[in-house]
Amino acid sequence: MATGKTRREGETSIVPHQTARMRRITHVRLPQCPGSTPNQDLHWLILNEQGVITEIGPMPAMAAMAGESWNGDWLSPRGIDLQINGGLGLAFPELCVDDLPRLLQLLEQLWRDGVEAIAPTLVTCGVDPLRRALSVLRQARSLHKPGRCRLLGAHLEGPFLATERRGAHPSEHIVQPSLTELERRIAGFETEISLVTLAPEQPGADRMISHLTTLGITVALGHSTATAGQAAAAFDQGVSMLTHAFNAMPGLHHRAPGPVGEACRRGGIALGLIADGVHVHPTIAVLLQRMAGDQIVLVSDALAPYGLADGEHRWDERVLHVQDGTCRLDDGTLAGVTLPLLAGCCRLALWSGDADGAIWAATMAPRRVIGMDHSVEGLVGQPIDHLLRWDLSEAGASLAWREAA
Repeated sequence: MATGKTRREGETSIVPHQTARMRRITHVRLPQCPGSTPNQDLHWLILNEQGVITEIGPMPAMAAMAGESWNGDWLSPRGIDLQINGGLGLAFPELCVDDLPRLLQLLEQLWRDGVEAIAPTLVTCGVDPLRRALSVLRQARSLHKPGRCRLLGAHLEGPFLATERRGAHPSEHIVQPSLTELERRIAGFETEISLVTLAPEQPGADRMISHLTTLGITVALGHSTATAGQAAAAFDQGVSMLTHAFNAMPGLHHRAPGPVGEACRRGGIALGLIADGVHVHPTIAVLLQRMAGDQIVLVSDALAPYGLADGEHRWDERVLHVQDGTCRLDDGTLAGVTLPLLAGCCRLALWSGDADGAIWAATMAPRRVIGMDHSVEGLVGQPIDHLLRWDLSEAGASLAWREAA
């Protein structure tokens, strides 16, 4: 039997004969990039005796196939969360060595919540706490093991932001972009940063964008006053993502399209979307998916109370008020959520009726942003119990996931 490959529709092949040592699953959907040329809708999988996928192929037309039918359920990787600020009471910018056990506990919780990897997000804070947090994250990466969410490079959301659009970021730590200020923060950790969010219209940001992209770090526009023209210039310079689209930036207006409008017009710019229904109204989320579904990258923007009950929780020197998964400061400023990433995926599917696009946005699109394999071929060689199975309710409205088995 040929192993370690996928077969394309129309390719001459013989479906492997099922033996006692392998398992065949049929009628499986695989997430596809919205707007791409559809490939075969349903697929078969071959698993070896260890439960590892060895081959994927299209279901033969007009022919029955023996095996375990999934009846059109989807198979996908676990989610990737590029914007998550903490959980189980831990705020990533406040990490110290004593927090390692709880951090590892959080990573196990995230794995159970269907998340394979995260870019731990360090919001605007002082230089010393930032470097201490990066050091703790480095230690935690070395302790990775199966059944635990993996730590990607960190996401620095700040401090190079526009004060006028700082949202919940503390103003006393926001600084103008400069290579000197960047060096103070990330020297020695350059290879452990995946993503930096900044305001590209700020003086000095152009040099920083150039330097970060040279280091292989993804740069996102966020907490910014940028016009559409300034956003276009930033995209030309190497900015390739919007952090929590619509939030902390000029909105989409018919006379002033802003960063979101320019990103959609241009194409190829990732659109980070918090699908909680509060940060972005469901109608706008659906419109965005219809306009630029291939660009949407779902993020949680979860804060330290992730995994805890609603109520009041400490956040640095401030208090977070959490109600129905939404986090606000004392003055009502929207600060983040406690909603799991895949819950947002299911909400987007419910609002739009596009389950395939929602699954792609949570599981495959984030991989593309940071250069990970986001192809169907990437499923070959994976243990099936590391992957997710998704199904729609009989009415076709509600999407749910569980660990594949």
